[in-house]
Amino acid sequence: MKRFFLFALLGPALAAWACDTCKIPKPAAGQRVVEYDLTIAGQTVSPAGKAVRGFTINGGIPGPTLRFREGDFARIRVHNQLVHETTSTHWHGLLLPNEQDGVPHITTPPIQPGTTHTFGFDLRHSGTYWYHSHTHLQEQNGIFGSIVVLPRGGEPVKADREQVLVLSDWTNFNPHEVMRMLMRGSDYFGLMRRNSQSILGAWQRGNLKDYFKREWERMMPMDVSDVGYHAFLVNGQRQTRIEGRPGERVRLRIINASAASYFYLNSSAGPMTIVAADGPAVQPVKVDRFLMAIAETYDVIITIPTSGQYELRATTQDGSGHASAFFGSGELKPASDPPRPNLYQMDEMLNLALEEQEDDPRASLRLERPGSPYRLLKSTRDTTLPAKLPRRKITMHLTGDMNRYIWGFDGKTIAQEPYVMIKKGEIIELELINDTMMHHPIHLHGHFFRLLMGNGARSPLKHTVDVPPMSKRVVEFEANEAKDWMFHCHILYHMMSGMARVFRYEDGDAGTPARNEARVSRAGVPASPEDHSLHHAAGLGEHSHDMAHFWGAASIQSHMSEGLLTWMNPKNDLMLAWEVGWQGVDNPQYEIDALYQRYFNLNFQAFAGYRLTNDPDAKDRGLIGFNYRLPLMVWANVSLDTEGDARFTLAKRLQLTPRLGAWGEVFYDTGTEWEWTAGADYTLTRHTSLTVSYHSDFGLGAGVLIRF
Repeated sequence: MKRFFLFALLGPALAAWACDTCKIPKPAAGQRVVEYDLTIAGQTVSPAGKAVRGFTINGGIPGPTLRFREGDFARIRVHNQLVHETTSTHWHGLLLPNEQDGVPHITTPPIQPGTTHTFGFDLRHSGTYWYHSHTHLQEQNGIFGSIVVLPRGGEPVKADREQVLVLSDWTNFNPHEVMRMLMRGSDYFGLMRRNSQSILGAWQRGNLKDYFKREWERMMPMDVSDVGYHAFLVNGQRQTRIEGRPGERVRLRIINASAASYFYLNSSAGPMTIVAADGPAVQPVKVDRFLMAIAETYDVIITIPTSGQYELRATTQDGSGHASAFFGSGELKPASDPPRPNLYQMDEMLNLALEEQEDDPRASLRLERPGSPYRLLKSTRDTTLPAKLPRRKITMHLTGDMNRYIWGFDGKTIAQEPYVMIKKGEIIELELINDTMMHHPIHLHGHFFRLLMGNGARSPLKHTVDVPPMSKRVVEFEANEAKDWMFHCHILYHMMSGMARVFRYEDGDAGTPARNEARVSRAGVPASPEDHSLHHAAGLGEHSHDMAHFWGAASIQSHMSEGLLTWMNPKNDLMLAWEVGWQGVDNPQYEIDALYQRYFNLNFQAFAGYRLTNDPDAKDRGLIGFNYRLPLMVWANVSLDTEGDARFTLAKRLQLTPRLGAWGEVFYDTGTEWEWTAGADYTLTRHTSLTVSYHSDFGLGAGVLIRF
């Protein structure tokens, strides 16, 4: 009876999963079949010189290059040898059946530990592509590799040889710890990147006025990247060789497989010739230096020099490091880095936005820190979509909150608004407006879109587009598929914190009645909470809920201790804060607040909770209040308690140098009256700082601040 009851509950789900695993397409009669086995396993690796746990494919990072010819049938067996984790494999940029796309729950079942999943699909088009895990943060751990599909009849632009260059970033930290540090607002990554903003830094660059103007306007410090990395790699190493004899032309298939790093590409041997972008061929065009977004691929042609050793350098957008590929032999002639960004001004992003509006398509590439080469990219064929098809415009705003590390579209995460509804047979014009201060590489699964940058009928086809800060991109595509397809920012930590959607075909089969019950509101997003809950059941997997983390900080000083423990998700905090002092008083005095806080925006939060204290002038009580950020980034706190007392607090922090900060806080309580404290801290490691402070009740002391 128990077995029957369990099957009655799980039978439909098991049947659906079995159906998914059996839907492997079969090759046509006489079709060439190319087979690969990919084994994903946990292993000790040291790409940055320190032995840490990583994930490998067939024992290496990156995984092997999968080579096909256009028209082949791929049969790929992915073996999951991870002990406790499911995994997945997405074939980035390839057009294939929905069930083969590899996004767990949304298109393909997750690959369970100790099991094998077999993928099968036709290679419908040629080009340079890549594959990676779409499970949690596994891509950052090393689950990625390259794909090469040769065209029928050979490449239109000939070369004597070719080589794949896979760019990536590497952190020795567990990627889940990276995400936790980003959500809690750690400034340690700024120290790693050597671009933390400070009053001293602003003064040294002549931007002190800009620094305080930003603070007056309550703007967070600007940045161009999130994570501080320990190494930047090409084919798993800091350096590699490009093989070739003098005078030979080499096609370099360059893939940016980074989790969170854009790269500037340039060669000390002179201009590179771009001949393909995101797979499809483009009309050959020479460029000196260009910005390569995460998840993009470019095929470029270089010529091996007759003498001298030259460098192809991939420099990170934030200037914190680079990876190198050397070619030729003899005296080394290194490539150069672009200047590091000046984060105290917005000039760079404004200049890029202005230059992209110039009539000269090369204008943005002549900047010291150039943009993407999009205006130069022209397809080798007419890419115009059928005029007879109905058109619909969807505008999506790219939004973010660096204070909480919340990213999304139109101010909402994928967990809050999962779906954008589209219909088969229509043309979608997608306007992407970036309201944030960072670049975002936006990727659409299962489709190529036309990048509309002034090249008319020759607009290039891409699957990933960089959307610069405070700018917009317009793309269009024919809705010629069915079912569900991911659409997301390819900065891994942005996607996982909410900057994603699922493009859902209205007339498709999602495997649940929720598919046909969806109602469409603005931008084609389901409107009712009832539909939303059903969609969750349909299988968003890890994207069905917002991420949550626990963190804390505590000081232990000679005269007192204070600290904060926090559980947080994008909009909610559970907090335990304390202050305990023992110097200058007869008995140790404490005040402990247990609070729930609701986050509304960067400048306003409301809270309620309970306060425990042994202050002789106070007693335990409930309280309610709010925080409000004033100009100059001064925090104001107002609270009322159940004893009828009110408290008004002002607090401010000054970052004097990248590691040295000073702070002060003063409050007036109608029950206990005035209290104030001031101090300074100096960062030693990501977990510890030295601190000294003076408290109006407990006097002067020093100690250590611990963060976790």
